[in-house]
Amino acid sequence: MKAKRQEKMNNTMNIFEKKAPTVLVTGATGGIGSAIARLFASRGYATAIHYNKNESKALEIKENLLSSGFSAEIFQADLTSPEAVRKMVSEIEAVFGTVDVLVNNAGISLIKLFDDTSDEEWDNIMNVNLKSAFLCSKAVAAGMIHNKKGKIINISSIWGVKGASCEVAYSASKAGLIGFTKALAQELAPSNIQVNCVAPGAIATEMNSHLSATEIKELCQEIPAGRFGAPIEVAESVWFLANSSYVTGQVLGVDGGWQ
Repeated sequence: MKAKRQEKMNNTMNIFEKKAPTVLVTGATGGIGSAIARLFASRGYATAIHYNKNESKALEIKENLLSSGFSAEIFQADLTSPEAVRKMVSEIEAVFGTVDVLVNNAGISLIKLFDDTSDEEWDNIMNVNLKSAFLCSKAVAAGMIHNKKGKIINISSIWGVKGASCEVAYSASKAGLIGFTKALAQELAPSNIQVNCVAPGAIATEMNSHLSATEIKELCQEIPAGRFGAPIEVAESVWFLANSSYVTGQVLGVDGGWQ
């Protein structure tokens, strides 16, 4: 009887030892977000797929991952709401346990003259692109600090580094994300938590689908690599940062040499 009890305890310990790490990808229904979610799931992570409105796409990604034998679940939240973010993280922890890697990918764009940008548009882009990262990071930080490990990876933009005409609000929000990254990295480093940022250049996603063939050709002429990047190339850079223990407070440009 004692031997069986000990065997049961050992099996239980093995289950906990083999628990997959958890990644939360916000805005996971977009081109870059879905590529990140798929990559982490394929490499053994329990993957929390966040969405706000596009439930059908989130379900499609989930079913695709599950059919491939990976671990994934969808979670809905308005990331500009503190209550919604806390609720989402609690639900993720109930299903997968503490979030080990947070990828703050959710974001929106705004192409508009500065003079024509309304107060509401400014506030909205700051809330979605910057405040959401603050809220999500705050929601997972306690668990990471308790575990003395964790990764927070923020998806900024080349325009957050160099700025873009007719995208002042967007550029400001993405530049704010870089400042947020550098400051939070210093604060969380003593707890063995690394905070980094990826700044993609021109990536072939729906966000850039409004560009004409001529505009794409002209942009490619400016990019030393001579082409747009692919979402998987951004995802691979996020994976690198998720597996780096001594890289923190950095901005990794994935832009084909454009910046």
